[in-house]
Amino acid sequence: MLELWPHIWRTVVIYVAVLIIVRLMGKREIGQLSTFDFVVAIILAELAAIPMGSLDIPIWHGIVPIVTLGLLEVGFSYISLVNRPLRKVLYGVPQIIIENGRLLKHEMRSSRYNLDDLLSQLREKGFHDISDVEYAILEPSGRLSVIPCSQKRPVTPADLNIATDYEGLPAVLVMDGEIIKENLQIIHLDETWLKEKLAENGYTPDKVLLATLNNKGDLLIDPQNDAHARK
Repeated sequence: MLELWPHIWRTVVIYVAVLIIVRLMGKREIGQLSTFDFVVAIILAELAAIPMGSLDIPIWHGIVPIVTLGLLEVGFSYISLVNRPLRKVLYGVPQIIIENGRLLKHEMRSSRYNLDDLLSQLREKGFHDISDVEYAILEPSGRLSVIPCSQKRPVTPADLNIATDYEGLPAVLVMDGEIIKENLQIIHLDETWLKEKLAENGYTPDKVLLATLNNKGDLLIDPQNDAHARK
């Protein structure tokens, strides 16, 4: 067991360092990887793996490059916020692949984006006919954004001149048996009110998996067990 300890603590230290650096990079880095982000992620993984696998390498020889790379990424991200030419170089620009139902072959060729990929991504978004698409845009992250023709878009209440009530987001008041106090403060309610409402339905907070309050004032309760949700 003592022989394994050096490997364990090095792994923990590297893991925490990488976790902190990735968090500092921001949610955008995780949610959508551009080419630049992808390269950084590969280098980061390689830098983390080397000191974890070899006891001959001082752990700081792994931590310093990881921190340096993370700071460079964060720095470039901040600079690119105000520098559009740099942003275009680092992250690329969107490319229009379909315009008014017509394929733009030169754009597909420049991005090395083939028809199989295009048709597959269109089907994933529910479009089987290219003529139904007004614009298809290949984003820097590699995702395809599709704007359908006006006659192929789903009908909305606005199209039918139907007035609708404001819905808003439901407030999460209990999660995993824990009362979310900050959400109660936002909607100007307190724990006493919540506990009374839960008690009316035969629950205490620790017995609730999820409790939300919608815009109509309905408290929706999902208990810890598999019973049906109750109001």
